[in-house]
Amino acid sequence: MNSPLIQLLVLAGIAVFLILKLRSVLGTREGYEKPPLPIEDRPAAARRDFEVIEGGPDRDIIDHVPDGSEAAKALAAMKLTEPGFSVSEFLSGARGAYEMILMAFERGELDRIRPFLSDEVEASFAQAINAREREGLTVEASFVGLRELALAEAEFDRDTREGEITVRFLGEITSVVRNKAGEIVEGSPTEIKRQRDSWTFARIMGESDPNWQLVATGD
Repeated sequence: MNSPLIQLLVLAGIAVFLILKLRSVLGTREGYEKPPLPIEDRPAAARRDFEVIEGGPDRDIIDHVPDGSEAAKALAAMKLTEPGFSVSEFLSGARGAYEMILMAFERGELDRIRPFLSDEVEASFAQAINAREREGLTVEASFVGLRELALAEAEFDRDTREGEITVRFLGEITSVVRNKAGEIVEGSPTEIKRQRDSWTFARIMGESDPNWQLVATGD
């Protein structure tokens, strides 16, 4: 047997060995195989996995509320209605609004914050401020800082395009209440008091006015 023929048989043997080896590792396809389903026809879990791999969840939403929750769905609807809306930027604004509104209320400076209050909240604040004034009481307050801020709830009305977001705050303030004689009747200028609040802000999404209004308050 000549040398070229021997080389050819050796190469053929190697090729057969490699094919058998690859088949044992990778497997084979036999018979009819269904084509892959379109994304919309796949089971919900498969669609979800595909979406996460392709685009990933919206971190701007799930960094603040659980993925798939009612709040997350409401926030996603707000962003569809107003693509420029950012949850993180909203919460940053809410942080500043909390200090501004809280201090204005404590000091009785309602005019400063009137554009940021709904009619109901404005009336409630005015009633409390007027009651203090009738009793001759004044409040000296200072904002120390914000220890906690968390997005608690979110709702969206698709018909009116109104979005509502409830935020929980834990603030630190110093507060002193004085009577007509200037005597301290409550609080201390050096004692830091922690205050919990749950505020709901509302806005028509897609409107040119970027300001949210405080529509409800609670503990």
